[in-house]
Amino acid sequence: MAYDEASHQLQRELHNSVKRAMKAHRPVLTHLNADTSWLLQLPYPHGLGPPSGRLFYNILIDPWLSGLQSDFASWFSTQWHAIPSSVQSIAELDERLDCAEKTDLMKSSRDVKDDSNKTRPSFIDLVVISHEFTDHMHQPTLLEIDPAIPVFATQKAANSIRSWNHFTSISVIEHFSEKDLDWHRTCVRPLPEWIGISRLVTNWDAMYLHSAILFTFNLDVDHNIHGMDDDEFAEAIIYTPHGILADDLRLLSRAAPSIRTLALLHDYNEVDLGILTRLNLGIHNGLKAQRACKAKYYIGTHDEAKEGKGILLPFLRRKELTVEDALEKEQGENGNAATHSEHAVDAKFLALASGESVLLE
Repeated sequence: MAYDEASHQLQRELHNSVKRAMKAHRPVLTHLNADTSWLLQLPYPHGLGPPSGRLFYNILIDPWLSGLQSDFASWFSTQWHAIPSSVQSIAELDERLDCAEKTDLMKSSRDVKDDSNKTRPSFIDLVVISHEFTDHMHQPTLLEIDPAIPVFATQKAANSIRSWNHFTSISVIEHFSEKDLDWHRTCVRPLPEWIGISRLVTNWDAMYLHSAILFTFNLDVDHNIHGMDDDEFAEAIIYTPHGILADDLRLLSRAAPSIRTLALLHDYNEVDLGILTRLNLGIHNGLKAQRACKAKYYIGTHDEAKEGKGILLPFLRRKELTVEDALEKEQGENGNAATHSEHAVDAKFLALASGESVLLE
């Protein structure tokens, strides 16, 4: 897909998604490139109301929009996008968000004065970084973002980002664990009190490669966010670009208040480094993870076959897989001809191209 086509697609998708999302009062997820940069748009809860001139709380996840990325040294590994991102800069993304929200504001029945440009420097409300590797923590892209925008990052990523002396607010994403299964604990400032961000990890994985970012939110709350409603629950989006083991998701079923997983962002393809290390766990693992968290949507991420060079490149092995491949393998392992429905929890399996959006209903 050429850049112009992806850019126009993004503009169409944002306009259409904003209209549908406002009507349904549901989140929108947009794939900004063919790899693992995302925009998550959460509508403000009923009764709380958005800031003047705004409709959504916009979260930018792992932005790498253009240019090269290298880990350790350029001779070791350098990659670039094989498919152009739908926007090539943060300024262009902001322009798209500005246009999409203003268009719907003019049609909205709400009495909202559009003075957002006077009160906010950007339509991006939060940046989230899942790993310290530069295809997730891409310094040139991040330095385009207004320093006033808060950043939530994993520990090593946060340490690196602080060394740039660019952002004024950098928070470390804490682990979600058995010690405290209340998602409210993860609603820390400067987050709104109806959004929580935490991290699910595999304890034996020292690099936390196979971990996940847990976005929790309650769109149905009124003024009393922490009320004593026995029926209260949060929805969740689990973002795991390298995959996470199913066992590490099972604690979500014990959360109190309860957490219902709306979407699991997990890779489809397997990527190995040599014969010993699996970097991306792929859909075989993804199916188990989806069953463990009972996600309504399985959305592929980090599956772009990027261009590259360096001494690491010959050791990378990529295997492209589909849901059907994973189910067929399971049937073979179980020694029967079970149907899809016997193996897969009911879910929608999606692979969004660069610039495509989905309304999470």
